[in-house]
Amino acid sequence: MKRLVFPGKGAGTAAGLLLMLLLTSLAQARSLPDFVDLARENSPAVVNISTTQHRSMNSRFKHDFKIPDLPEDSPFNEFFRRFFEEGQGGDGGSPREFDAESLGSGFIISDDGYILTNNHVVDGADEVIVRLSDRREFVARVVGKDKRSDVALLKIDATGLPKVKIGSTEKLQVGEWVLAIGSPFGFDHSVTAGIVSAKGRSLPRENYVPFLQTDVAINPGNSGGPLFNMDGEVVGVNSQIYSRTGGYMGLSFAIPIEMAMNVVEQLRTKGHVTRGWLGVLIQDVTRELADSFGMKHPKGALVARVLPDSPAEKGGLQAGDIILSYDGKPITDSSMLPPLVGSSQVDHRAQLTILRAGREQQVGITIGELPREEMRARTPAKPKQEESDYLGLVVGEVTPEVAEALELDPPKGVLVEKVKPGPAREAGLQPGDVIQMINNTRVDDVAGFKRQLATLPKGRSTAVLVLRPSGPIFLPMRIPEK
Repeated sequence: MKRLVFPGKGAGTAAGLLLMLLLTSLAQARSLPDFVDLARENSPAVVNISTTQHRSMNSRFKHDFKIPDLPEDSPFNEFFRRFFEEGQGGDGGSPREFDAESLGSGFIISDDGYILTNNHVVDGADEVIVRLSDRREFVARVVGKDKRSDVALLKIDATGLPKVKIGSTEKLQVGEWVLAIGSPFGFDHSVTAGIVSAKGRSLPRENYVPFLQTDVAINPGNSGGPLFNMDGEVVGVNSQIYSRTGGYMGLSFAIPIEMAMNVVEQLRTKGHVTRGWLGVLIQDVTRELADSFGMKHPKGALVARVLPDSPAEKGGLQAGDIILSYDGKPITDSSMLPPLVGSSQVDHRAQLTILRAGREQQVGITIGELPREEMRARTPAKPKQEESDYLGLVVGEVTPEVAEALELDPPKGVLVEKVKPGPAREAGLQPGDVIQMINNTRVDDVAGFKRQLATLPKGRSTAVLVLRPSGPIFLPMRIPEK
């Protein structure tokens, strides 16, 4: 092979490096995905959704103010007159009607006009308008919607429509390319791309959806739009963004398509959604709690409370149990359990592996139906104080008023009145907590609590179950050496 020589000292080496960089850049360019065909083929099945809500002005401006008493020649007289009178409808009393509009996205899942979108896109709307890629517009009927999954199903009177291909997230991998089509800020059929950042994400107040996390640019108006894999299949419904500004910051979340289609099928056939229900309040197992329960590594879902008359109570689950697996699927953290239970059929016999008192056990529980209204605790009344200074706590008996406020039946435990410097404060105990269990042993009253303190392991962490207005929680409290 002949050597290519360029004129000038060192020119051959420099040119060789330049050629190598050029070839490397070309190779990298070839390896990047091409979204052209995917976008062209799937854009016709993506729709723009606009909604209208009829409101009155006095629903926004509620006040008992009067026009200030200003001098007759004050330049502010006209300003205040217009503000107060227009805010009340122009005549100082009658409300003025106006329309509030919002935008979102959706996608056609059947050629006869069924459209999938987010619940929050159409929630509260008096009118829903769907605009297709060919600029045709239809007034849509809301077939059904589900707040917990944030899924809604619409129907328009049309046939022969383009529809998307439904995929699966089962084989979807972190790092895989995905593409979104939607209407951010009303810009129809905008295409953005990125990769899957994580799977099975749990978000606050969204217990039943294991979200897909991506870095696809999603902004207001993208909600309800499809997320495609590179095969042109829908794998998710773009739903939420994490943002401190209201705009895109690199964290986008989509509902897995399997869950969305399950909800759609129920809305289509029944008009509402049923979910499996276990009837427990759970929390993560931290490193300190794992130590207190004798576990080598933190894992599972720690049962903080078993609700009365629930499938869990009937199946024998107890506060302090740690659920390690559900129907053979390992539970590495507590957020994994609710979606598994919620997707289970009512009356399904679920097999749970639990850790109780340091030993693994198998428990079979018949799953019930998730109630429409979940239980909520209320703020407790303040009972008479009784002091116990050990561990920096001042505790008192649980009175009938406290028990009723926290839905305690029977009224057992001790009420934390004051927390002084010491292990209790370091563990996070707060005034108003009701201590129900310590060191895996139930606490019925102050006398029993004091007896239990004498048996606590010195120099180790022990789990304390407390009930708060927000719900029960286990706290790890380290018992000092004496």
